[in-house]
Amino acid sequence: MATEAITDAGAAPASERLRLARLAVSVAFFANGLMVGHWATKIPVLVERLGISEAVLGRLIILFGVGAVIALIAGAWMVTRIGSVAVVRWTSLMLVPSLVLITIAPNLTTTALAMLWLGMFLGAMDNAMNANGVGVEVALGKPVMSSYHGFWSLGGVAGGLTGGAMIAWLGEMGHAIAVTGIVAALVAWAWRHYWQEPAAADPDLAATDTVRRRGLPRKPGIYILGIVTLLAFAPEGTVIDWSALYLKDEMGAPLLVSGYAYAAFSATMATTRLLGDRLRGRFGDRVVFIAGGLLAGSGFIIAGNAGGFVTACLGFLVTGIGLANMVPVLFSTAGRYPGLAPSVAIAVITTFGYAGLLFAPAFVGMIAEAWSLALVFSGWGVIVAAVGLLAIALPSISSRSSGSDESASARKS
Repeated sequence: MATEAITDAGAAPASERLRLARLAVSVAFFANGLMVGHWATKIPVLVERLGISEAVLGRLIILFGVGAVIALIAGAWMVTRIGSVAVVRWTSLMLVPSLVLITIAPNLTTTALAMLWLGMFLGAMDNAMNANGVGVEVALGKPVMSSYHGFWSLGGVAGGLTGGAMIAWLGEMGHAIAVTGIVAALVAWAWRHYWQEPAAADPDLAATDTVRRRGLPRKPGIYILGIVTLLAFAPEGTVIDWSALYLKDEMGAPLLVSGYAYAAFSATMATTRLLGDRLRGRFGDRVVFIAGGLLAGSGFIIAGNAGGFVTACLGFLVTGIGLANMVPVLFSTAGRYPGLAPSVAIAVITTFGYAGLLFAPAFVGMIAEAWSLALVFSGWGVIVAAVGLLAIALPSISSRSSGSDESASARKS
């Protein structure tokens, strides 16, 4: 496959194109994560500027989620027709001004529209960059999906560590403009290096169960995998959208360090994901998934029962280690799901995942207003541990690494 992958750059050998393509996908993941990290630190300022309650913020996040889910479905449709390269290029470009749009929005209605924009292009870009990354993983013949998601987490770390300080020093608009410039530069570099799919359609996919021929996929296993993805994504979304507010309002942390919970979470998630391909190759996807769920559950319980913001950050740190490789395992499994084009399978589980990532945290606002965020995080501890144990009975998650395994058990699932 690698020998077919000469792009319009033409002169570069396939091995060099693969190296640059892998780096370009990593840069795309980093840029996407950086935007999310800076969005997370911006939330307390947005709440204060608009004078809204946690319940209203929750409803705004629902709109954010609606945009993402619509864009995921539309993005998958586009990827199957024009390829992942064009989609990841243009959706990343449209994502660039998102924080500025949210910052200049003068009222609740325009803020909701700006958040819809952010959600749409985060979602569409997510599907396309994962589909392009699966192409690189297949061409390389080894697992690399964890490293991509590691770069997404590194972007979150950078946003969480610097966002609060940038807002304090530059102001809300200065922060938005600075982040926009950084993301624009990353998008511009990656633009010409993505992995170009072979021009000819894969004959094996011509008769497969894809949205192009039969509407929604008819294989029930992919929807079961989607539900598991929802339950793996939802707690991560809760940390993104509510950890800064949790530290500030319930733990008494100053604004300057309110993003540290998400930064701690993302830091350990990034580190563990960068080691994840090696762990998956050694222990297998199923063991990594189960151990991750149990560890993440423990971290959430620590954070939810913390006596101060330092202990809460330590809990989120442990949670990041546990959740790190659960999602990459699910994406690799979907990308190689038998009888489905990678973009379609990824779109299915990503749609479920975004439903968890974006809709579940929206309902957290209602729960937090009635009880507390501490209770929410403790509850996630129990749920995530149970999700990890689900892998014991889920045959599509292989006992070996998905990056190098196309086993009979995976085909039968």
